[in-house]
Amino acid sequence: MTAFSMGLVVSGLAIFVAEMGDKTQLVAMSLATRYRALTVLLGITAATAVVHVASVFIAEVLGSAIPTDWVTLVAGLAFLIFGFWTLRGDEMTQKDEERAASRRIRSGFVTVFVVFLLAELGDKTMLATITVGTQYHWLPVWIGSTVGMVAADAIAIAIGAVLGKKLPERAIQVGAAVLFFVAGVAMVGQGAWMLLG
Repeated sequence: MTAFSMGLVVSGLAIFVAEMGDKTQLVAMSLATRYRALTVLLGITAATAVVHVASVFIAEVLGSAIPTDWVTLVAGLAFLIFGFWTLRGDEMTQKDEERAASRRIRSGFVTVFVVFLLAELGDKTMLATITVGTQYHWLPVWIGSTVGMVAADAIAIAIGAVLGKKLPERAIQVGAAVLFFVAGVAMVGQGAWMLLG
């Protein structure tokens, strides 16, 4: 096996396994209850590609100089804000709904992209990508980690899409808010622990 294919396989498997049951997989499932599965998949793919290219850049150039504790803390606070925003809901008139329908795919993509990007900053899969990136060339690690992450999250998207069709909208809204709160508290706790530890 060549060094390229070894980096591809190792990073893909490592990130796939690291993502299983991770908070970002729960975020993917939650987003799939609110947006079309393809929109969620594309948003997650774009966010993952961006985060993982940053991860391999960090691995290649900066080593461990970036303080991930602060990144994790800020991302956690953002998730708490997303939780309150989701719980509050958005009041829309019929006219608002008609205007929003034409922009739903684009705005859904942007929402998924931003939420997932924030969720991934300082996450264990980002750190795992950095770790693997210190051992292999950046290109196969970037490709492998992105594919591994998207594959794991595709499973969550499929589950979320099915749940979204069977649950009332308010239940989905409350469930999504709870997931954001749990992820936010966990990230704030992890960031604080890293800062104080």
